[in-house]
Amino acid sequence: MGRLSLNGTRCQKGRYSTLHNTVVNLTSHPVHVYPVATPDRIESGSITPLCVIALSDRHQSARLGYRVIEDENIDLGIPMHRVAFGTGITPLPPPVPGTFYLVPLVVGLAAQHWDDLLVSHDTVRDLTGSIIGVRRLARPQHG
Repeated sequence: MGRLSLNGTRCQKGRYSTLHNTVVNLTSHPVHVYPVATPDRIESGSITPLCVIALSDRHQSARLGYRVIEDENIDLGIPMHRVAFGTGITPLPPPVPGTFYLVPLVVGLAAQHWDDLLVSHDTVRDLTGSIIGVRRLARPQHG
């Protein structure tokens, strides 16, 4: 069963729905959506999110493809690879009217030709600087 938020929207497992639209979370983590007036940094737990969009249990997480080209030998004391990123995207669900897919930023940037993708935007951090949520979502576009 979903959780009703302040504005009458419903949060269910892996999706966030209003009367007309649904957001399906294809990231690798739940997304906490805070009120727009939330400060950039807060003490974790001090402000209740409007909604927590859980991971979709029907779809796999969206990922940007990559290919390891070779071992990289730079004298840093850290193992490295030379990698080609953007060699594809994990299959995304087919378009459904009124449904938007929340994806990682790199996927949203690589697939700007999709009109139904959303990304996290306007982040909220805890006092140590770790991202704990967002105030808004965004639709990526060129330009």
